[in-house]
Amino acid sequence: MARFSYGGQALIEGVLMRGRDAIAVAVRHPDGDVVWEAERLSDSVVHRHRAAGWPFVRGLVVLYETLVIGTKWLTRSAAIAASGEGVELGGGVVALTLTISLAFGVALFFVLPLLLTQAAATAADGVGTLGRNLLEGLIRLVIFVAYLLAISRSGEIRRVFQYHGAEHMSIHALEHGDPLTPEMVRRYPTAHQRCGTEFLLVVVVVSILAFSVLSGQGLVAAILGRLLLIPVIVAVSYEVLRWGAKHRSHPLVHWIFMPGLWLQAITTRQPDDSMIEVAIVSLQEALRADGEPIPEGSVHPARRTMVQADAETRQAREAAAREASLVAAGVPSAGPDAADEEVQR
Repeated sequence: MARFSYGGQALIEGVLMRGRDAIAVAVRHPDGDVVWEAERLSDSVVHRHRAAGWPFVRGLVVLYETLVIGTKWLTRSAAIAASGEGVELGGGVVALTLTISLAFGVALFFVLPLLLTQAAATAADGVGTLGRNLLEGLIRLVIFVAYLLAISRSGEIRRVFQYHGAEHMSIHALEHGDPLTPEMVRRYPTAHQRCGTEFLLVVVVVSILAFSVLSGQGLVAAILGRLLLIPVIVAVSYEVLRWGAKHRSHPLVHWIFMPGLWLQAITTRQPDDSMIEVAIVSLQEALRADGEPIPEGSVHPARRTMVQADAETRQAREAAAREASLVAAGVPSAGPDAADEEVQR
């Protein structure tokens, strides 16, 4: 079995796997093949700093990589699924997309619960500090679950949740030393104890304790204080999640973290075999990039690099454009080969 605890992220028609030294991405191309690409994490200044592995720092590093690298590949996978070509967006576009997403998330999950709690406390006399904190945490949890339920009704998001399940199932198979085949992967559940969904639930609980230090502050100070405490909450929550995953065999720990597994019933779905194949390719390429052995007996689905796929897509478009030009000029069309021959003349 691999020594590193592999994790991943579902994309549009694809899966991203984070390894020890690299990430690997696999996406189902419109022509049916799986296309992949690996990216060295050592290229990131944040990752290669020796402090990146320290407790309470590593959680922030993982969050940074998830947000920045995840956003980049989410947009790129959408381009591949839509057009067959993985157009890489500039840093400015990724930064703008990330900024808008973060602003929306902070407003929805941190500012809105605070405003609703203050309104409820004003309407009901005698609500103490503890009551306010618990109420705000409950409102945040309700908003979070309602948001997940709402987006899960979308057909596209449902497919993303299926790829999310395939990612978890393939990691389960790796951690149990099984061959990476659709048949073996399908034996495992779609929920996993290191899931980001479970992490967000831990964030909700930790925030109840963290925000208690802001009791009695005005609205502006309370909002600013919550923003400043977000990195602290993330760092602590990541360590709590790691501890919980390590000690999950203990019955008490298992039951404490059980709500996180229940919540994954929303964010994961049973994948089909084609989705599992994509997850297998992503995990195998992450293992290969880390120099880790691929479990014996694993299947190796047909794959191409994204560079190859992009070049073939451009060639096909150019050939189609040439043929269209010949037809417009009145030259009889006999297919791409004839069009190429006419161009050569």
